[in-house]
Amino acid sequence: MKSNTTAILLRIFISSTDKAGTEVLYEDIVFKAKKAGLAGATVLKGMLGFGASSIIHSYKFWEVTEKIPTLIQIVDEEEKIMVFFETIRPTLESMRYGCLVTTQQVNVLLYKSGQKKIFDL
Repeated sequence: MKSNTTAILLRIFISSTDKAGTEVLYEDIVFKAKKAGLAGATVLKGMLGFGASSIIHSYKFWEVTEKIPTLIQIVDEEEKIMVFFETIRPTLESMRYGCLVTTQQVNVLLYKSGQKKIFDL
């Protein structure tokens, strides 16, 4: 991805406790995005929210599982995002509980790689 270009922001709204088989869903999706070579992904855990079920989930309400709203955001070129989405679509469609997936066109002002840390042993 280049600076000063148009890209797509893929947003996936799920719960922190959702699973993909035995894996945590948000981790599974981020690792798949990295393997697919996408430009970047971030997982955000929310403080309060509800979805199609209209059940409020909040970090304030005690739950052993800490079920809270979770948002996965992935940015890259539209074609790469759409190909990636089709690979994860079956997982999202087979979820026991609901989710919401959206896209939004974004302007990439700066996309700069950082230097990897080198550790002395």
